[in-house]
Amino acid sequence: MMSNWTVDNMPSQKGKTFLVTGANSGLGFGTSVALAKKGAKVIMTARDLSKGTKAMFDLKKEAPTADVELMQLDLADLNQVKAFANAFKEKYQQLDVLINNAGVMMPAKRDETKQGFEIQFGTNHLGHFVLTNELLEILEKTPDSRIVVLSSLVAKMNKADIYWDDLHFEKSYDKMASYAQSKLANMLFAAELDRRLKKQRSAITCIMAHPGYTATNLQQHMGWAGRILNFLMAQKVEMGILPTLRAATDPNAKGGEYYGPAKMGNYRGYPVLNEPNKMVDDNGANQKLWQLSEQLTNTNFVIHS
Repeated sequence: MMSNWTVDNMPSQKGKTFLVTGANSGLGFGTSVALAKKGAKVIMTARDLSKGTKAMFDLKKEAPTADVELMQLDLADLNQVKAFANAFKEKYQQLDVLINNAGVMMPAKRDETKQGFEIQFGTNHLGHFVLTNELLEILEKTPDSRIVVLSSLVAKMNKADIYWDDLHFEKSYDKMASYAQSKLANMLFAAELDRRLKKQRSAITCIMAHPGYTATNLQQHMGWAGRILNFLMAQKVEMGILPTLRAATDPNAKGGEYYGPAKMGNYRGYPVLNEPNKMVDDNGANQKLWQLSEQLTNTNFVIHS
């Protein structure tokens, strides 16, 4: 397997349409730039349109011929997620790759989404759960489409668990535990989605990725410790986006695989296959989370063959 995979290994993406959530900064922005430079049509989404507009302007400075558009998407409001998906399907005829990238990371105080879910679980997992379901129809119409779900190193750390008895951290709030839960939920969702797609013999593949330890503005809530760790350990965004890009564009990537950095315990390096959290092998946990996600969001997630 190729060890030093870079953007130079990415085939041309001309004729393909990508949707990147959280595209206005960090990994989402870097991913959008790299795809645009390879000829892809990129639909960038941002919760804040003014930040999104600035990001699109910055992208066009880096890639003047880029075919990019901006749409507003707030994953913390499921009504807006559905309205966004309807607008997307009216506007576009194809979606080759959906990149579920956006994330809220460790806010100091507990916060809630519009529907009353803990903000990290509600945005990072449930928002993307509903978005993926709403866009399944257009993905099914697009030959060989892919869904890329971003997880995180924290999904394999000590606090990574699904806290079934206090899913929304109403009893006591632990910002690291709730973040780790949301990123583990991303992983369990992707694994279960891949299993269900294969069962229905769907042509859609679902692939997981994580950026290792990458310096982005998500670490703003970690204070001085975050800044010091960023300085000592973090890799640049240009490296952090490679696992996502490989999952999204490598012709040899397969459903259910998990791409992340090769070195330092998957913290840094070129993208290779990583081992996901062992919980992804627990079909009971995957299915329990899936059913719970359907109930909480009032969603019926149906995959056609």
